[in-house]
Amino acid sequence: MEQHILLVDDETGILDMLEIVLRKEGFQNIKKAQSGKEALQMIQEFTPRLIVLDIMLPDISGLELCMELRKNTDVPVLFLTAKTSDYDKLAGFAMGGDDYITKPFNPMELAARIKVQLRHQQIYLHKEQKHILEFEDFSINKDSCEVKQNEIILEFTALEYSLLLFFAEHPNRIFTVAQLYESVWGQANFGDEKTVVIHISKIRKKIEPSSEKPKYIQNIRGLGYKFIPHKKEN
Repeated sequence: MEQHILLVDDETGILDMLEIVLRKEGFQNIKKAQSGKEALQMIQEFTPRLIVLDIMLPDISGLELCMELRKNTDVPVLFLTAKTSDYDKLAGFAMGGDDYITKPFNPMELAARIKVQLRHQQIYLHKEQKHILEFEDFSINKDSCEVKQNEIILEFTALEYSLLLFFAEHPNRIFTVAQLYESVWGQANFGDEKTVVIHISKIRKKIEPSSEKPKYIQNIRGLGYKFIPHKKEN
């Protein structure tokens, strides 16, 4: 695989172990950094396709580093950390992270999550279908993978876009959180409910006239979520 992956962690043992596992999975272009400063210098020299980022770094927190990265790049960021609280997960997603895995972890699970992120990024960048889905408050261009509102392009991560597109292509159907994770993230066993809920919340803030009273992505109590396609009148 040609994708460059940047691993950022201050523990040499973890970096070496991840490199071995990822190379066995077919990833050959792997770079490693043990500090935020080193990671920033590397990113100036090459553009990674994905970043695995430890939150606890010696010079700058991974959260701050992610926020800095988001000023110039939208590449997927997968947080790797020993922190397990809901607050930490929320903070990670708020700073622009795309996924979150806690230590100790199964390296094969991490490899699987990386593949999911890269697959969604590929879909986001090279969507083949040429079609525009238009709704009252926004539109989705499946050719350019753009979401527009009043002719202004909204900023979406690859996963946010994939989740919104999945909803839009399956209107008026109720999906459980587990079904959404399996369909969009591509892994049935690795996710948790909060990951999906947080991404839905971020999408709502971008497309809904009122995120407090959503009219597109609705929560069906006790069952899951449903997309209501309020079509734009011609």
